[in-house]
Amino acid sequence: QVRLVESGGGLVQPGGSLRLSCAGSGFTFRGYDMSWYRQPPGMEREMVATATSRNRGGTVLYTDSVKGRFTISRDNSKQMLYLQMDNLKPEDTAVYYCHAEVPRSGLGGWGQGTQVTVSS
Repeated sequence: QVRLVESGGGLVQPGGSLRLSCAGSGFTFRGYDMSWYRQPPGMEREMVATATSRNRGGTVLYTDSVKGRFTISRDNSKQMLYLQMDNLKPEDTAVYYCHAEVPRSGLGGWGQGTQVTVSS
């Protein structure tokens, strides 16, 4: 059973940085594509960044609005996923979710989310 627990959210001023962490358990972490999604207030959930598993190429993808500011990374040995967020903007305010998936298998799950608020 996929279990994901996010941490690291909080309140930060524009231009500041935060590092989100996601601890995975109950599944073979290295075999899953791992992603960060976010859901701003009143809006739909959107993909922020994805790090595919090594056997699917180890590819890193970002949504255009965070390119050059956010960095996704994974440590398979620790079953951890990270999102380093720099130069944060008010429009980055959202609940951030960790997601694990084996594409087209039905295997995967979501974390409970962590709030990120960017405001002066």
